[in-house]
Amino acid sequence: MKEMKKIVVLLFTIIAGGCAFGQQELMISQYMFNGMVLNPAYAGSHPYWSASLLHRSQWVKFDNAPTTQTFSIDGPIANRKFGMGLTVSNDQLGITKQLEVGVNFAAKVALGSGNLAAGIRVAGANYTANLSDAVIWDTQDPVYANNIKNELVPKVGLGLYYYQRKWYAGVSVPTVYSSDDKIIPSTSSASRFFENHYYFNAGYVFEVTPTLAIKPSTLIKYQPEAPVEADINCNFLFFKKFWLGAGYRTGDALVAMAEWNITPQLRLGYAYDYTLTDIANYSSGSHEVMLGFDFGKDVNIKTRSPRYF
Repeated sequence: MKEMKKIVVLLFTIIAGGCAFGQQELMISQYMFNGMVLNPAYAGSHPYWSASLLHRSQWVKFDNAPTTQTFSIDGPIANRKFGMGLTVSNDQLGITKQLEVGVNFAAKVALGSGNLAAGIRVAGANYTANLSDAVIWDTQDPVYANNIKNELVPKVGLGLYYYQRKWYAGVSVPTVYSSDDKIIPSTSSASRFFENHYYFNAGYVFEVTPTLAIKPSTLIKYQPEAPVEADINCNFLFFKKFWLGAGYRTGDALVAMAEWNITPQLRLGYAYDYTLTDIANYSSGSHEVMLGFDFGKDVNIKTRSPRYF
């Protein structure tokens, strides 16, 4: 049974010939409270500095299951005309590991009743693949002959983000360019390893009563070599302190979410994914915990509570 699980993990991480069409970009459920992980144009979209720390354990009890940790901090600069941010992520998927550090920069202009921001992320990823740990059928396949150890992969990502007080919409490509030729097997005909992933996300807040707000949101992910995937979510804010929500990720999972605004500055979030695929036979689901903190002595506390997105 363990050997079968390892084979399944391998199929998720490496496709024969060296092209990976699996989970190359970060997979998180609480993206609607952690926008800069998806889109560099999100940087500086609030009038204060903000930080978040997240851990995700995907497919718990599944051998070599993915785990992800992220840290991000961003805020406005130059009289709030620009935004800057830092993202750090550690992503492990089966036999592959990737530690990435990215600097995000966004420029925004007033447009209508909101702001339009254009952003860029310049990042460096330390990539490792222990191919010798893979369970394979063809032991003579040269693709798996040598491990990849601590290869530095420069990356560039782009995004656009429009937001008003009650709604937002964004498009992004987290990795437009990557200098990844060193991690492509010499026997492969592929021109690149990290493929372009196209994201569109949007959300709206309905302030139903002074003590209840409803926020539907969606994230659509497109990659030419894979089916389109959509996250459809709805979160309810009670008494400007407690978020409760649910979501559906097409072909993958049902998601339950909760967030507690402990203080106007401090937030604690949790998400649980119930797997809908055959992986559920080996896993009890996925867990995600997030801690957020908003800074800024010069910002009135009332402008930070509640924080819709």
